[in-house]
Amino acid sequence: MTVVVKIGGARAVDPEGALADVASLVEQGEQVVLTHGGSTAVDETLEDLGQEPTYVETPGGVVGRFTDEETMDVFKMVMPGKLNTDLVESLQNAGVDAVGLSGTDGKLLEGKRKSAVRVKEDGKKKIKRGDHSGTIESVNADLLETLLSSSYTPVVSVPVLGREKDGGYTAVNADADRAAAAIAGALEADLVALTDVAGIYADPDDESTKIDSAATPEEFETIKAAAEGFMTKKVMAAEEALESGASSVTVATANADAPVTDALEGGGTTLEPGALGDPDSDATETEVVQ
Repeated sequence: MTVVVKIGGARAVDPEGALADVASLVEQGEQVVLTHGGSTAVDETLEDLGQEPTYVETPGGVVGRFTDEETMDVFKMVMPGKLNTDLVESLQNAGVDAVGLSGTDGKLLEGKRKSAVRVKEDGKKKIKRGDHSGTIESVNADLLETLLSSSYTPVVSVPVLGREKDGGYTAVNADADRAAAAIAGALEADLVALTDVAGIYADPDDESTKIDSAATPEEFETIKAAAEGFMTKKVMAAEEALESGASSVTVATANADAPVTDALEGGGTTLEPGALGDPDSDATETEVVQ
């Protein structure tokens, strides 16, 4: 079994339990790919440098980061730099032979750069230019499988490799949940997305309304209707993961003694491939590079 674990970057997420659990799973012979976010750390670094993080709302109502050139420089410094290195260091200390990678390494994560995005400001739709972001279109699964088969544990972060119109490449930002989804789909793995809540709640303000699972299209529609704020992106990523071949997706808390194991054993909210109905009717464009 291959498991892709995504550790969220929210301030309330403590990675210690997840890292210990990953070490335990690897010791038991499981293959694990660890991915991570880091938006909070990026924002804090921007503020330390006297820059304001910029967030925009799409016409569809999804809020995301606008990554200008200066922000992209901070991403390069924080994500594959400090955060990825810290996670690799922790895993090495736990006996795991971890290898840190960004999406630009070996064309691990590749897609087209989006230099302009559609946004909604003051109720009006506008075009905002100068963005350094992209949507992942291909995953170099062979690179990850080579590392895994040699008993290495990949630790993957954005940025990803963005293709320019002239055929060149630029490192660009991509949503970490969607990056984890693309990797899980390419490896046909179980995806465990660890965050600061116990799962997806029918009432976002009431943890007692946690939805345990979704195995039918009707149940998945209930989850999509319940998702608000940051959870909207996680549900979107879960859908992309299942469409592209992931075995399952579980959204669960990172703040447990063994959060990955708990999630795989039924904790959190688990989405099964059957929740999407016929996957061939609306496949994603994610391509696996062999």
